[in-house]
Amino acid sequence: MLQSILIVGGGLAGLTAARLLYRAGIGFKLLEARQRLGGRILSVDATGEPSGDGFDLGPSWFWPGMQPAMGDLVDHLGLHSFEQNSEGDVIFQRMSQEHPQRYRGMRQEPRSMRLVGGTGAIISQLAEGLPVGSIELGAQVTHVSLDGESVVVQYLDASGLAERVRASHVLFALPPRLLEAKVLFSPALDFATLERWRRTPTWMAPHAKFFALYDRPFWRDAGLSGTAQSMVGPLVEIHDATTASSRAALFGFVGVPAAERAAAGRDAIVAASVQQLARMFGPEAASPRATLFKDWADDPLTATADDRQAGGHPTPDPRPWVNGKWRDYISLAGSETSISEPGYLAGAVEAASRITNELITRLSQSEPHDLTTLSEAFRA
Repeated sequence: MLQSILIVGGGLAGLTAARLLYRAGIGFKLLEARQRLGGRILSVDATGEPSGDGFDLGPSWFWPGMQPAMGDLVDHLGLHSFEQNSEGDVIFQRMSQEHPQRYRGMRQEPRSMRLVGGTGAIISQLAEGLPVGSIELGAQVTHVSLDGESVVVQYLDASGLAERVRASHVLFALPPRLLEAKVLFSPALDFATLERWRRTPTWMAPHAKFFALYDRPFWRDAGLSGTAQSMVGPLVEIHDATTASSRAALFGFVGVPAAERAAAGRDAIVAASVQQLARMFGPEAASPRATLFKDWADDPLTATADDRQAGGHPTPDPRPWVNGKWRDYISLAGSETSISEPGYLAGAVEAASRITNELITRLSQSEPHDLTTLSEAFRA
């Protein structure tokens, strides 16, 4: 079967592309390697399972004041947002020999916003209404080759069986570095293109997040915002992660490098993080009802060996991500490829919208019966 467009990656960028193609009446299929949609967007309950009212193990915030297109998408999808709590004092600890210090907090500008239900709410809403059978989970792409005027994509399905699909164009909605490490191209891409993909930092990949869940946000009663910074660690930056439904939590970014995290082990990182929260927020913080820990550097569908060391944040780069004979057959649309907001939720939306609209324009200039045939083939 020849698809009009094949999308590889079912995160925010991939689903944004799928929604735009579907609304334009263009046939598509989306392959996602995980057994869930969302990619680095992952909202979970206290047991770590995906939830419609969860804690964000991946990105949590967006800034509609600086990212109006992201705010417009949230509004268009009928989602609701709330402001990250910043009311109350903040805590700093600079050295292990000194006690944490308390300072008067300041209102954040621009405002950091969170989605009611967790960031996963935007994934659920984008996926809702897409055609039955248009998304295949557990599909890991391994090879991509040119065959005449079409692209042949080989992948392993959820049961491990090898499958093939043809498309007129493939849109890769995943990080360039991950694409370079996981997928073989025939004919091979030029060295400069592959090297650029490999050197592009993957957003979230080097990082780990820790959550401590409580029965109530007791720090607020003490006049604290839940915001803290530490040069002692293991958590270097801490925030109030209480949900819109009042499920109380604190979360922190783990400042220990990925290799050291792996050597120490999850249990040691969690125990040290709870002890740190107790030092900074008082003895009540020492007894969370549950903890959550996500090390993105240990996620093979997010990180590669190059992500074991933090490589900075991706920066805007307007140069084409694909050159040579492949340029007419594949596109990159992950957040890292955004020309305005790389490495943010807004970047995924910008990149996917821009690239997909370019493809829609190109296809709309083809003969009308070509589009009809592709659309009918997909629906069959």
